[in-house]
Amino acid sequence: MACDGWLEVHFGAGTPARADFHWFWLRHQCDGDRHPLTGERTLDASEVPLDIRPLSVTLDDAGARVLIAWDEPSGRRSAYDLAWLRAHAYAPDRPSTPTPPSDVARVTLDLRDPRVTSHDPRVTSHDPRQPDPASVVGASLDLLRRDGLAVVKGFASAPGRAPVDDTDVLIDAFAAAGLSLIVTHFGRIEDLRTDNTTNQNTDQLGYTDAGIDLHTDQPFLDHPPRYQLLQCIRPATVGGESFLVDALAAARLLQALDAPAFELLTTVPMRFHRKQKSFERVVDAPLLTMAGPDGFQTRYSYFTLAPFHRPFAEMEAWYRAYSRFARIVRDQRHQYRFQLEPGDFVIYDNYRMLHARTSFSGPRWLRGVYFDPAPRAA
Repeated sequence: MACDGWLEVHFGAGTPARADFHWFWLRHQCDGDRHPLTGERTLDASEVPLDIRPLSVTLDDAGARVLIAWDEPSGRRSAYDLAWLRAHAYAPDRPSTPTPPSDVARVTLDLRDPRVTSHDPRVTSHDPRQPDPASVVGASLDLLRRDGLAVVKGFASAPGRAPVDDTDVLIDAFAAAGLSLIVTHFGRIEDLRTDNTTNQNTDQLGYTDAGIDLHTDQPFLDHPPRYQLLQCIRPATVGGESFLVDALAAARLLQALDAPAFELLTTVPMRFHRKQKSFERVVDAPLLTMAGPDGFQTRYSYFTLAPFHRPFAEMEAWYRAYSRFARIVRDQRHQYRFQLEPGDFVIYDNYRMLHARTSFSGPRWLRGVYFDPAPRAA
């Protein structure tokens, strides 16, 4: 099976039963690069791009050889005997690591669907048009704990009620379920709109119509808020799509693919610096913390990443590691993507998920609220 960076070969009976081979390794082993008289290799490994990929991968008619057509100007085609690959398997029976998930339906609770309001045991309702907020919140928290986020479509605490009037209903319901509202330097509730007049410290990207790529919120704080609720009051005319990535799954994939990169991103402190007209904070911390006091935590914010010091001989390796992780999370195949409409909301784990939006035009208005699992000690 052709994977993004390697070929997964299943041999059948025997040992190993399967093995993985990097594309660059396979290209280097091609017998087409040997002298016709001496049989010596004529290609140096450094001449093979590490990001080389195939155009096609097939088996021959006998099922005994892997045939690869390479994506390179020479039009090179290579053949590898399965017996030879098995004998030279350097990653035999390597455990498979899943890529970050992207199935939005798995993390969505659609209250517009009568099958949900009538038959989902997590959602109670005396009126299918009016699910009980407490049960909606409970079902959302189940998804949040399992997957790191929950997308709820069509929430209204009463038929015809305006979404803006339901923000406090949601706050109260999540508080009753054990979450604690966090007031930040923006205030109690953020009105994420270009014509904001209700919040403090609005000199940042969230209050513009610009696209904002993947990030976690407030990594420049010693203790960033654990959860954020984003409630749609009014959608954009064009654009404004939301997308999120499971950084925990991305970290595990990075560890399986590139252990040195994973080691750097879990040990090297980077600097996050937020400087606004009336607010400034700085924190030094690794991009990935696998087992901290709060379990897994990622801090990832390209717009608050500040210069930090590493020895000259180590800086390039850190940037390579960062880029490797970024390629994983920025791959759209690894992203939950959806459009929020009035009455919809998403709640996500700010320690686990990266979130983003596309640029937009029109009067898009989302309300944002931060929560923690329990009140923090003073």
